[in-house]
Amino acid sequence: MKPISTSVYTFSNLIEGDFLYVDKTAAIHELIRSASAQFFLARPRRFGKSLLVSTLKAIFQGRRELFDGLFLATTDYDWQPHPVIHLDLGAAAAQSPEDLERKLIYTLDRNATDLGITLQHKDSADRFLELVETLATRDGKIVILVDEYDKPLLGHLGQPTATAIQAVLKQFYSVIKTTESAQRFALITGVSKFAKVSIFSDLNNLTDLTMDPRTATLLGYTQEELETAFPDYIERLAGAIGRTRAETLDVLREWYNGYRFHKLAATVYNPVSVMKCFDTQEIRNYWFETGTPTFLVDLLRRNPLAPTGLVADESDFGSYDPRSPAALPLLVQTGYLTIKGAEGPLGSVTYKLGYPNREIEMSFSRCLAHGFTDLPPEEVTGSLQRLTAALREGRVADMLDTLKGFFSKVPNTITIENEKYYQTIFFTVFTLIGVRVDAEVSTNIGRIDAVVRTSAAIFIFEFKLNGTADEAMAQIHAKRYFEPYLDDGRPITLIGVEFSRQTRNLGEHRVETINAGQVRETPAPYGAATGTQPSPGEIDMREVARRLKARGIADAIITEVTGIPPQD
Repeated sequence: MKPISTSVYTFSNLIEGDFLYVDKTAAIHELIRSASAQFFLARPRRFGKSLLVSTLKAIFQGRRELFDGLFLATTDYDWQPHPVIHLDLGAAAAQSPEDLERKLIYTLDRNATDLGITLQHKDSADRFLELVETLATRDGKIVILVDEYDKPLLGHLGQPTATAIQAVLKQFYSVIKTTESAQRFALITGVSKFAKVSIFSDLNNLTDLTMDPRTATLLGYTQEELETAFPDYIERLAGAIGRTRAETLDVLREWYNGYRFHKLAATVYNPVSVMKCFDTQEIRNYWFETGTPTFLVDLLRRNPLAPTGLVADESDFGSYDPRSPAALPLLVQTGYLTIKGAEGPLGSVTYKLGYPNREIEMSFSRCLAHGFTDLPPEEVTGSLQRLTAALREGRVADMLDTLKGFFSKVPNTITIENEKYYQTIFFTVFTLIGVRVDAEVSTNIGRIDAVVRTSAAIFIFEFKLNGTADEAMAQIHAKRYFEPYLDDGRPITLIGVEFSRQTRNLGEHRVETINAGQVRETPAPYGAATGTQPSPGEIDMREVARRLKARGIADAIITEVTGIPPQD
């Protein structure tokens, strides 16, 4: 077993240290074989961008000895050395334009020293241009590698300070455009593609590889690569967790696989998470260790998304302004959502999006639960434990009381009409306790607010913001929301809940249980309005309408629930 590393991101150090390296040089060869090219590639953090940049640096320095045994060494690549400018901006997060200028100059000066050049100009853009022109005159065609080009911007998304930071980067990166003729190769990597940064607004020849089939599996490990490169580690993990090899592969796939970077491409594993898993011999959440960027949670608090059924088209993944970033493409590019499917004609594809795997689902859900409710992490944990116990034992009242605790912490600046905000909390807390939850579930005659499924039971929720718990239960029956689940075999619990405008929280509720195999055949009136338990039969809609009318319910709501016009 070759040793694996979760902290070495320099190609030469991996090879010289005899660490395990999954050979990606076939795909790299496709990128470097042309006479000159300029590329951009966006990938989530901790996905191997720095290792890719380091590998390219070794190639263009002509260090062929490092590639013995790898695909690239078998090709006709000429291994001609080129001067390489390697700008790693991973540590260039800046509070101000002046701070950013200092960090850019420091990075340029380190490159200049390594290349035997002393720079004279004062500002970063002129210094960059001086470095490129001096190298090209002295040594010929150059290579420019920029790692994490957008790190200086990420801390300013949606903030007024973004404009000033953006202006510095626009001027700095314009050098890549103006010196194109001096370049043998250029690659810029980052998390996202921001408009009005000159590499996108000015570089006409820049090829975006982010959703290109040629590079869809360049970073990360495919299932075949995982099983071929790590067989001994898989066996060792299987022994540590007490599973068979096949079961262990299923667990690994559920937790760390699932990222798709082209609609037709194979999915890939997060390389850092799966390596940490093999190193520690434990299945757990490694993504969470580095935290979720707070700007994502802040962005979603301002513009919450529906928790399920997310879709996007190709235009959504173009560049966008960091002063007003769009949540959906940013969640995809940062790795919290990925392509789960695609449909539509060529040139007009619609993507279905979702969490790539269990690790990301748990990481982001925990951050959302804390960020959307302002509950301290320790209170979130305690509440989730109570919710788990109540759900397992079928104690609906206790389950709803726990949910009230989450909703009670929603900031008072959030209006009750912001349905997606409350949906996100509901969806998130059930996700965190490990049960399947679906929101806005479409049936042939309606849409269920939420369906929660455990191994032992199914819970169907209907919430009424402008109505009562009785009306919510009546709608469940009128729309026959339970029907798709009657053949499942698990008992079905129907839960109608009032969402109170006054308390901004859950109000009264009604509960009914349908036992497994129970079929509704004989008509029977719905009896919740009188406090009696309803019979499991077809609903007499006129009787429902009469009872609701007697309780003073508005005609419009009665028609919505029963389908019977007011005049009837």
